[in-house]
Amino acid sequence: MADMDNPSPGSLNWRLSAHPITLVTFLAFRASSLLIYLLGGLIFTTNFVLIFIITILLLAADFYYLKNIAGRRLVGLRWWNEVNPQTGDSHWVFESAPQPNEPGGKLVNPTDKRFFWLALYCQPALWAALAIVALARLRFIWLTLVAIALVLTVTNTLAFSRCDRFSQASGLMGSGLYSASLARNVGGALVSRLFSR
Repeated sequence: MADMDNPSPGSLNWRLSAHPITLVTFLAFRASSLLIYLLGGLIFTTNFVLIFIITILLLAADFYYLKNIAGRRLVGLRWWNEVNPQTGDSHWVFESAPQPNEPGGKLVNPTDKRFFWLALYCQPALWAALAIVALARLRFIWLTLVAIALVLTVTNTLAFSRCDRFSQASGLMGSGLYSASLARNVGGALVSRLFSR
C-alpha cells in the first residue's frame, strides 16, 4: 500500500511528470489515431473516407506536437530537416538541451523520459501489427492509411533516436574536452557531414 502512496521516480504515473499537461496531450495524440482507426474503421463503420480523414488529421497533429513540443519539453530533444537551396541536398539537424553539468542544463524527469520513449517505440509497432491485420483481412485500401501512419511514426522514432544518440555523444565530448560549446560545434559538424552524404 505504501508503494501506491509514494511511487518511485521514473514509474509510469503521470502525476510524477514535470510537465503533466504536455505528457497527457502527447499520450492523447498518440492514442487517438489508433483508437479512431480501430474503433471506427474496424468495428463501428466501414466509411473509409471519414476514418481516413480523421486519422490523417490526428496523425499530423501527433507528428507536429511530438516533433516541436513534446520532444523538447519532455526529454529536451528536437530535430528538423534543412534543405540547401544551392544544391537541393537535405540533412537532418539535431538539437538537445544542455546537459545537467553545463550552464543552463537541467535533469530530465525520469517519468517523462520513460513515457516518451515507451510511447515513441510502441506506436510504430502497433501500426505494423495493424498492417499485418489489414493484409490478413485483405483490406488493401485500409493498408494505405496504415502505411501513411507508419511513415509518420517511424520518421519521428528514427529522428528522435538519432537525436538522442547525438546528444549523448556531444555530452561525452563535452565532459572530455571541458567545453560544451566546442563539443557541440565539433559534434554538429560531424553529424552534418554524416547526413549530408
